[in-house]
This record gives sequence, structure tokens and C-alpha cells, in this order.
Amino acid sequence: MNPYQLHAWHLSYFAGKVRCYLRYKRIPFEDREVNAYVLLWLGRRKTGVVAMPLLRTPEGQWMQDSSETIEFLERRFPERPVMPTSPRRRFVAYWLEAWGDEWWIPIAMQTRWCHEENYPLFEHDAGNALLPGFPAPLRRYAVARVARRLRSYLRPVGVRVEQYELLMRWTDRMLDLLETHFSQHRYLMGDRPTLADFSLVATMYGHLGRDPWPARELIAPRRNLRAWIDRMANPPDEPALDAESPGDDIPATLMPILEVTFREFLPQLTGIAAQVRARAAGSSAERHLPRTLDDVDIPFPDGTFRRAAMPYTLWMGQRALDVVASRVVDEQAALSRWIISLGGAALFDLGNPRLDRDGLKAKLRDYD
Repeated sequence: MNPYQLHAWHLSYFAGKVRCYLRYKRIPFEDREVNAYVLLWLGRRKTGVVAMPLLRTPEGQWMQDSSETIEFLERRFPERPVMPTSPRRRFVAYWLEAWGDEWWIPIAMQTRWCHEENYPLFEHDAGNALLPGFPAPLRRYAVARVARRLRSYLRPVGVRVEQYELLMRWTDRMLDLLETHFSQHRYLMGDRPTLADFSLVATMYGHLGRDPWPARELIAPRRNLRAWIDRMANPPDEPALDAESPGDDIPATLMPILEVTFREFLPQLTGIAAQVRARAAGSSAERHLPRTLDDVDIPFPDGTFRRAAMPYTLWMGQRALDVVASRVVDEQAALSRWIISLGGAALFDLGNPRLDRDGLKAKLRDYD
């Protein structure tokens, strides 16, 4: 039987999430760079979208979404679990997965595309992957087309000239919080990586930790954050540990980070939910939602950050909310009180309308 195949570039955002997960779980896989045929034709035929990473199972099943891929593999490979089972820790794992997957995209995009010194590495890696063996001018032409498409996403995700400094100040503050945390803990929730780590490393593996400008200016000065990235990329040879730790405690150094997510990421989700509800209530409502809607305003300590609302992000937030709903009554009540105490009361207004994933988009759930 063929092994698992990961079709992805090392410079890809979500490829880092899946690649680090596969390495940590010690799941045998072939690491294959995506060429034009796989990206533009085969991958689309198998998954319905043009995206990476793509995972091919030994049985020939193709998977594209990183969250669903990890859940699928966790069922198949229960050793070295990354999904906590205790209430708070499980919620935090899913909540920080949504935050890592969706919130950090503007930072990754700005640090890559607003510094020309990053482009030669992108051109080299993407060109060799897309059209291996082809003449250099043709490779450069293909890469330039990909780069133009990626740059077209900058404004929707909030990378706008008037917001450059605002976003960089936020990034410095958050990286400092992460540096403090990793000076005391090996992973986000202690001595074991969880789903949250694999999500956050998505932006760190291929973007901030690898592109020349952010790797030098943002990551290198923070040696504990650098060490965490390296640990995630190349898991140390150490005894397997459960994703659980005794009790249900959250490290004290993670709490300031969680509080930031409730002050900033939760208002983003609330703004998206309001737009989705308005569309669902409209007379011409359709189940399939656009990739982007109107801008949402997100409060930062020193200004307001604006980016397009993405219903897919709300789908991710609802996954975290489902963790609360899945607990027994007593645990559900205690977990809800804890979330509210951190400023997360608005989370419980995100439940309706329910969304399902629709490729790279989201759609209203059909209850019929």
C-alpha cells in the first residue's frame, strides 16, 4: 500500500500546520512539492478547490482542509494525541486553532509581501516546485502569476498601507507575549503540543520563521519563540506524552494571550456573524456564502483594524463553541463561566445560523 503523501510547499501557510503534525505523530509520509498539474488540475478534481496542502491517503482519498485532515488522522493514529480531553484545555485548543488559522493571516501576508528581500526565496521555491525542469524564464513567469494572485488577497485580509504600522505594533506586542510564554513552557499548554500549537506554527513555519525579513527582524531576537518553532518543525526524539496534563489548568503565561483573543478575535467573529445573519434573513438568501463580505472593525489598543469578513472564519469559531456544547451539563456550565470571566460572553451569540465548510468558503447549514 502507498504511504501518505503530503503535496505542499514549505512556504505555504497551512502546509506548515499539517507537516509539523505529521512529523510529531510520526506518521510515515512522502513530502512532495506541488507542481502545476497537481495544484491546478488533480487537486481541484479531487477536492474541488485550488489550494494546498493536499494529503493523499494510502487508500487514494484526497483531503485539503487542515482542520479536518488532523481530526481524520487523530482517529487513525491515536498515539501521541494532540486533542486534550479536559474541558478548558480542549476548548482552548480549538479556540486557539481558530485564532492561529485565521487571525494571523494578515501578519503572514504583510511580512512576506511588503519586503522585497523575501521574493527571491519565494521565486526559487515556487518556481522549482511549479515547473520542475522547465527553463528559468518560464518558471519566473509562472511564479509571477502566482504572486500576483496572492497579492490580490492583501487588501481583503487587512494588509493596507494605512494599517501597516498598526499591524506591526500588534505583531510586536503578541510576539513578546509568546516569547515570555515559551521562556517558561515548551508548548502553548505546557510540556505537550496540542492542536493549538500546530495551528499557530502555520504562520511561523513558512512565513515569519522562514522568510528572510521576518525571520531576522521578528523571530531571531526572540530566542525562545525561535526554539519553539524549531521544536515544532523538527520534533525532538523524546518519549510520547498524552495531550493531557494533570488537571485542567491553563499556564499563567498563556492567560494574557487568551485575554487578547477575546478582546480582538471575538469582535471579529461577532462582526462576521452579524453579516451572516443579515444575509440568512434576506429574501434572496442562499446557502452558499461568498468568500468575503464587507469589512469588520476590530479594536486594537491603539486603533481600529479593518479587514473583510470571512464566513469561513466564523465556521472555525463555531467549532470551538461546539466544544462547550459537547460537555455534560455541569462541565458546560463551569466552562461557560470561565470563558465569560475572560471576556468571552459574546462567544455564545455565535451559534446561529450554523455554518458548514464549503471548500475554502462556508455555507449555511441545511436542516431539512
